[in-house]
Amino acid sequence: MGNLFGKKKVSRVTEHDKAVLQVKQQRDKLKQYQIKIEQKLENERLLAKKLLTSGQRERAKLLLKKKRYQENLLEKTDGQLENLEKMIQDLEFAQVEIKVVTGLKIGSEALKSLNEILNIDEIERIMDETREGIEKQQEINDLLNGKLTEEDEEDIEKEYNELLKLEEEEISEKLPDIPVIEPELPATDSVEKEKYKEKLNEKPKRIALEA
Repeated sequence: MGNLFGKKKVSRVTEHDKAVLQVKQQRDKLKQYQIKIEQKLENERLLAKKLLTSGQRERAKLLLKKKRYQENLLEKTDGQLENLEKMIQDLEFAQVEIKVVTGLKIGSEALKSLNEILNIDEIERIMDETREGIEKQQEINDLLNGKLTEEDEEDIEKEYNELLKLEEEEISEKLPDIPVIEPELPATDSVEKEKYKEKLNEKPKRIALEA
């Protein structure tokens, strides 16, 4: 319990804050003084009027002199009040400037720390590795999406023709030989006989291709 209530809180009020507060208090006191003087001047003006009415001219004149002196003091307080207001503004603006400078300092230190971690050579190396990775991934995507080069297309076409040729040869080997029966033709019709033989020889080949 003693530690709980005995722990002293760290004050966040700076000396600069205290200075601004003191100037504002002086300003407020000066304003209160002005209000008091203005009320007093109004009372003395009314009193001087009564003295003149009652024929006490000398007393009225003396009171007006006193009133004039206090009016001069009031004018001086206006100047002092203006100076205090300006001082308050300058102090508050200085606080803003301090915060800005502090923020710039923190940012500069953070940037300096980052620059120490990542120098120019390290950044260039990372960029090169990233670029290579992107290019490699693009090549893989192109292959998966069917985007082949002209050389790839030629190799694929060549391989396809070779496979097609092998398949035709295998089919031809599996087909049985078709017996060829040559009809008897007159000896005088030798030309027609040769043509008929050629047709019979072409028929097995056509059957193999159609299969």
